[in-house]
Amino acid sequence: MGWNRDIFRLREISKIFASITLVMSQSYLTLPISALYLAGTSLIAAEGPQEMAGVVVTGKAENLLEQVTTSSEGHADAKEIAERPLMRRSELLEIVPGMITTQHAGGGKATQYFLRGFNLDHGTDFAVGVDHMPMNMRSHGHGQGYADLNGLVPELVKSIDYTKGTYSARLGDLSSAGSANFELWGRLPRGIATMEYGEYDYYRMFLADSFDVGQGVLTLGGEWNTYDGPWQREENFQRWNGFARYFLGDDDNHLSVTAMGYGGEWDSSDQIARRAVQTGLIDRFGNLDDTTGGDSSRYSLQFEWKKTEGKDVTTASAFAVAYDLDLFSNFTYFLEDPVRGDQFQQQEQRMIYGGEVVREWQDRRFLGREAEFSLGFQTRHDVIDDIGLYKTQRRQRLDTVRVDDIYEASYGVFAENTVRWTPWFRTIAGVRADAFHFDVSSDNRANSGSDWDAIVSPKFSAIFGPWKETELYLNFGTGFHSNDARGVNNTVDPVTGAPLAAVDPLVRTIGGEIGLRSQVVTGLTSTLSLWWLDSDSELVYVGDAGTNEAGPASRRFGVEWSNYWRPNDWFAIDGELALTHARFRDQGSADEIPNSIPVMFSGGISLGRQEGYFGSLRVRSFLGRPLEETGEIEGRDVLTVNAQIGYRTKDWEVALQCLNLLDRNDNDIEYYYTSQLSGEASAMDDIHYHPAEPRMIRVRVSYFF
Repeated sequence: MGWNRDIFRLREISKIFASITLVMSQSYLTLPISALYLAGTSLIAAEGPQEMAGVVVTGKAENLLEQVTTSSEGHADAKEIAERPLMRRSELLEIVPGMITTQHAGGGKATQYFLRGFNLDHGTDFAVGVDHMPMNMRSHGHGQGYADLNGLVPELVKSIDYTKGTYSARLGDLSSAGSANFELWGRLPRGIATMEYGEYDYYRMFLADSFDVGQGVLTLGGEWNTYDGPWQREENFQRWNGFARYFLGDDDNHLSVTAMGYGGEWDSSDQIARRAVQTGLIDRFGNLDDTTGGDSSRYSLQFEWKKTEGKDVTTASAFAVAYDLDLFSNFTYFLEDPVRGDQFQQQEQRMIYGGEVVREWQDRRFLGREAEFSLGFQTRHDVIDDIGLYKTQRRQRLDTVRVDDIYEASYGVFAENTVRWTPWFRTIAGVRADAFHFDVSSDNRANSGSDWDAIVSPKFSAIFGPWKETELYLNFGTGFHSNDARGVNNTVDPVTGAPLAAVDPLVRTIGGEIGLRSQVVTGLTSTLSLWWLDSDSELVYVGDAGTNEAGPASRRFGVEWSNYWRPNDWFAIDGELALTHARFRDQGSADEIPNSIPVMFSGGISLGRQEGYFGSLRVRSFLGRPLEETGEIEGRDVLTVNAQIGYRTKDWEVALQCLNLLDRNDNDIEYYYTSQLSGEASAMDDIHYHPAEPRMIRVRVSYFF
């Protein structure tokens, strides 16, 4: 019954396409559709009847045959990023097929991520890097793997490389569902100054350029952004970003030093109880605690060195990060404390040090066959001071739940061997070994302690082809995610003092995939993946309670189908469909994984060259997410349409964006749990949600120099 309901929901999928077709005829789509038509007809007229010259295809339509090891691996460039209207910064990750990002609090907080049946919370099981510097935070005050992308500036991103599954030996902790790495520009193609204005007091300014300094290139960039949002309590979100990079050399041999800084502060509405809106207690954009919010900052210094000797390559990198967060939240209102309320504060500051060294030997021989070898070492050290959880009222501390100092270290080595056995068959065998050290000094001596753990993760891939511009992939691998250091060393509940069992430091995952990638049609990339992933335990740290909860083992499998067509340099169209079946194992009939998304679709069309009219239209939908284990309560279906139109010259660009074009009353997130409102006699189980922003217009003007 479950499989029929959430995998083969063809009727639901057809509704998406029917809705898209229907709204295309509505009056509020006239402007963007007309603009797309104008851009297309002007480009066609410019082309005339002449024979088209050869086109270099870039982005996700690029031909990656003989370059990748899975059908769910891909690459997107700066052009593709620029074609996407963005509501928030984390939507850069929605370039990853099947990825959904949403928000349940203020803009300066890390968003929610959903992929392959995972509610990834703020980043657990999906690794994010910037030039291979990790963005995820281990043993974070708000959630394991917390990945805040507010420090990224879209104009500074040169490309995004992504993969899904557990099949790369280079990827370790927090990467079982997948990973994405943002590569930043060594030299900007040209200087840029941008100003943006939008409804609800949205303002953004950005300035960046590259300069020849000595024998290298110095790139400087800065951003300031503010936004109040549609909320009855203004969000007052302010963000600044600074960037400086000195790059010496070229793609094959270089040295770079990069400094980045981010600071943000915000007020948030958090999620609200559905009954509070239904009874008229608050508006849909209202709040149940008018003092939640926070501030955060991140500063990093990164060093990278690369040397190419013939066909052998050595790279080395190191990074240092200073980070802090101060966050006030209230999800249950007056459930635990009917008088003072349930607001709590999560606070931490940390330093992170680490790096990696990788050596690649290419054009070698193994058993008489062409071969490549790679060997690498990675290490990371988190020094976290006074990571605290406090009971508060209107941001004033009332009680201390727990305060800890944490030192967490990891050491990983990995190796891969690629052998081309025949012109149409190659294998990649890999293995990585990781050792972790967890040390906690808690305000409760019973929860202090240290522990070591280690894990070995083998990987294997077999690639057949290409035949007729088509490759077949067979992938298998094991992976893992670490658990919060506090859970590893817990012996008693910090609130009640009741005994607690410590959780496993490292949790094993294992998965496999059969995939197909085809480039039969020039400019068209089609991929198909059938995948499966098991996790030994859905273990997560519950920051709201200060404890770890050991969830049951889980199993996920699904199908993903993607198509990217860029037949020339001014037209592109894409579509991505992901169907997922996610269940807890050995849990009887109540085995659904809350907030696992069974059906997801995204797609879009873009028109435009380097000069002249341009436009794009993007659609995203997800359906049928269960909100509790029986599956009887589901979240609402979501359909989002974003569009942009504009005109550009050699030196100027003007763009008009319309976000949530259909003005749908969808919800970004939904949860089902127990809460109690002020004045209620008892607690109630209810759906709690954070509404999506309504339709809004933004204007962008850019000058290039």
